[in-house]
Amino acid sequence: MKDKKTGIKSLRIFKWIGSVLLVQLILINISAAFHAYSLTHYYDDDKVRNQQPSQGKPFLRTWRMMTGKKLARSLIQYYPTIPYDTVLLTTANGKKLEAWYMKADSAKGTVILFHGLGSNKGNVSGEAFEFNSFGYNTMLVDIRAHGNSEGIVNSIGYKESEEVKLAYDHILKKGEKNIVLWGMSLGAVIITKAIWQYDLKPQKIILEMPFDRMQDHIRARSRISGFPGEPFGFFVTFWTGIEQGYWGYGHKTSRYVKNINCPVLLQWGNSDEYVLKEETDRIFASLKSPKKKLEIYEGVGHTPLVSVNQLKWDETVTEFLNDN
Repeated sequence: MKDKKTGIKSLRIFKWIGSVLLVQLILINISAAFHAYSLTHYYDDDKVRNQQPSQGKPFLRTWRMMTGKKLARSLIQYYPTIPYDTVLLTTANGKKLEAWYMKADSAKGTVILFHGLGSNKGNVSGEAFEFNSFGYNTMLVDIRAHGNSEGIVNSIGYKESEEVKLAYDHILKKGEKNIVLWGMSLGAVIITKAIWQYDLKPQKIILEMPFDRMQDHIRARSRISGFPGEPFGFFVTFWTGIEQGYWGYGHKTSRYVKNINCPVLLQWGNSDEYVLKEETDRIFASLKSPKKKLEIYEGVGHTPLVSVNQLKWDETVTEFLNDN
């Protein structure tokens, strides 16, 4: 009789523990779904842009922790100091993308530049100026939901590969034969995805600090915000994919680069808090190209490399571009 009572009590405890774990799992997934939505939507709203930390407001702090912070569309603050043309590209769903095109005298080719997540084409004008000084035409593209391009949703690089295809085709139609693709962070990721998806044939590509797996990127954002990387990274990756219509765990730069055959320059700073060494090593090892180079910048974080060490950047990039 005593054993029977003990068994019933144990069963109740297990049921209670199971109920608690189930509730926690449900809450984690609800929170992850909210965070996935927040990470992929950008608002052209000054209230969002100027929102202040909810210090001293327990409910707001808890709510933001549960749902994530709203993101503001990036505003263009830097413009080219040389003449440029504004180009409009149109996505398959009718969204207008804005780009700048700048000519160089006796151009050796054209470099198409893609900015990172939450940035815009104005923020890569420094790199564009350097490429112009090297004798290349340049085209700077605002990816969807950034800068002056239309849209409010960004899929963290999965669908934005279309931007690369549109820009590449635009330059190709000009009769350009020497097309170089350059991208920073998310811009580098979408270049690799576009080559994998559309079988583009650029002459060379330069990738600066791309993340490998989307889960790596979300884990890094969580880590930098002071939260554990897991299970946040796992669940938000799942819900981001579900909400955006793709399998989040398959969104991997190291997968896409296996289709790259042209020369590749991969650059990364060893103090990068967003992209870890193991990610960079995986990407470099997966590159199929027989002509590939990894350049590491000592003591540099997730920031434009040219602005931190212009001399090294210029020397490395010009050597890569001039190497036949």
